[in-house]
Parts: sequence; C-alpha cells; structure tokens
Amino acid sequence: MAKRAGVAVSTLHFYESKGLITASRSTGNQRRYPREVLRRIAIIRVAQRAGIALADIHAALGTVPDGRTPTQADWRRLSSDWKDMLQQRIDSLMQLRDQLETCIGCGCLSLGDCPLRNPYDRLGADAAGPVLLQPGVGGAAE
Repeated sequence: MAKRAGVAVSTLHFYESKGLITASRSTGNQRRYPREVLRRIAIIRVAQRAGIALADIHAALGTVPDGRTPTQADWRRLSSDWKDMLQQRIDSLMQLRDQLETCIGCGCLSLGDCPLRNPYDRLGADAAGPVLLQPGVGGAAE
C-alpha cells in the first residue's frame, strides 16, 4: 500500500493511528488495507498540502462511509467545504503581508497603532509596555 500510495510505511501507520484510514490484520499480523484507502490517502495528502489540519481532514473523511471509495462528488463536497477556510487564510496572509512593514516598525508589537497584534489598543487596558511579552498579562504564556 505504501509503495502504491507513494508514502512511507510510517505514514500509513501514522494515518491509521489518527483514525484517517483503517486496516485489518492477516493471520500473520500484517496490515491489510482495503482498496478505497488509496483514494483516502490521496485526499489526505492533497488536503495536507493545502494546509488543512489533520483534525479537519478527519472530520471531513468521517462523512464518507467506511468501506466505500470516496467519489468525485465526495471530493467536490470536501474541497468546497475547505475553500472558505483557505480563502480566510489567504485574506489574513495578504493583510499580514500588506501591514508587516508598519508592524515591524512599531518595535514591541503592543503599541496602540499595531493593527496585527493589538487592534484598537485592547492590550493597553491590561498593562503598559510590551504586554505580549509579560507572563500572565494579555494572554501571554507563563
């Protein structure tokens, strides 16, 4: 299966451990993958390449009945569901790209005019200075 799908055996084991694919065991305790797993692996790989989280892939594949090869209609539905998420990510990255220069210029990422990390100076209500770097303040990790 690994050779046919173009992935490492460890990748198959990983996908199986995450519930993305299933296998049965032979009498010699070897994994046996049904044919429809090839299509599921293809979907997983394309989705991962698009940056879709494994949890989202798992949820999407959960809508395709076990034991059935995902169809073209399944793929259209799954990919359509991911398009909005990908578009939001693209829009966010474009905004980041366009505002990155001014953000770097602010120095500490907590000034009132930083539209990326502190829009409307919402962190200024918690403390003064580099709030994002202070443990326990403004959601910073401790």
